[in-house]
Amino acid sequence: MTRFKDIGVIGGGAWGTALAATAQRAGAHVTLWAREAEVIETITARHENVAFLPGVSLHPSIRATGDLARIARADALLLVVPAQYVRATTTELAKVLPDDTPLVIAAKGIEMGTGATMGEVLAQTLPRNPFAVLSGPTFAIEVARGGPTAVTLAARDQGLGADLVAALGTQTFRPYLSDDPIGCEIGGAVKNVLAIACGIVSGRGLGDNARAALITRGLAEMVRLAVAKGGQPSTLMGLSGLGDLVLTCTAMQSRNCSLGSALGQGRSLADVLGERRSVAEGVASAAAVAELAQRLGLDMPIVAAVDAILHRGAAIDAAIASLLSRPFRAEALAL
Repeated sequence: MTRFKDIGVIGGGAWGTALAATAQRAGAHVTLWAREAEVIETITARHENVAFLPGVSLHPSIRATGDLARIARADALLLVVPAQYVRATTTELAKVLPDDTPLVIAAKGIEMGTGATMGEVLAQTLPRNPFAVLSGPTFAIEVARGGPTAVTLAARDQGLGADLVAALGTQTFRPYLSDDPIGCEIGGAVKNVLAIACGIVSGRGLGDNARAALITRGLAEMVRLAVAKGGQPSTLMGLSGLGDLVLTCTAMQSRNCSLGSALGQGRSLADVLGERRSVAEGVASAAAVAELAQRLGLDMPIVAAVDAILHRGAAIDAAIASLLSRPFRAEALAL
């Protein structure tokens, strides 16, 4: 019997809705908080998130609200707003949330301007509340429909982590417990940037060899940053690192990969983003990760190239040529 019987989900996008469906399947009473009135209305009236996850029927017991005070009464909260909105949301949440309520960070990104992980943001906005990180190879639509999925759930307090696994785990949604939240967060954030790079490779028609090289060397960059932040290299070899990286870099279902593909085909970033309602986290994280790497004195050339293309006006072919002109290195020293 889990101690988390009432689960609140903060964020009414596709991923938040999918996690609400998962928590309900695991036996929890679920309330979802959304900023958008239409999301609250369609979940309440039609048991469907028409705006962000159309075509998926939600259990009638899942409730929707726009009141943070109501969601704050839950036993545990899943934080699933876009990464760049985590600080503002948790600052408001701090006014109504009890100090002992745990949060599960399911947002994947690095904060622009500060270079903070979401866990570091929570340490400032909700310093008394324990938290865990949930990350891994997940497409929301497959999770919402109950497709087999494995994720990492990382917590420094392994007792809390085990209780959260018990509250969220089902036969088809399988959390693997970790004690490395920082490594888990770095994997989830950086893979979005690398997925844009792989999308560009696809859109430019550079072939499968190039994509495999980007995934492999991108993993090295991911490990480099995780270690510098105090994470464990082994974490990046698991679901929240390599697993998520492979999924996001090889499927056009990925928002970040499909965005990169459109850029590789010659479309502008403004045009692509203008067509979308859902957030491609890698766009903001590219700038944040590149700045963080520079601050830490780390060599992350693929991330830097994506940042240059997205935010600094670099031509795609010039950025690719720059990467291909780097000196040859011994692979053993490349991390």
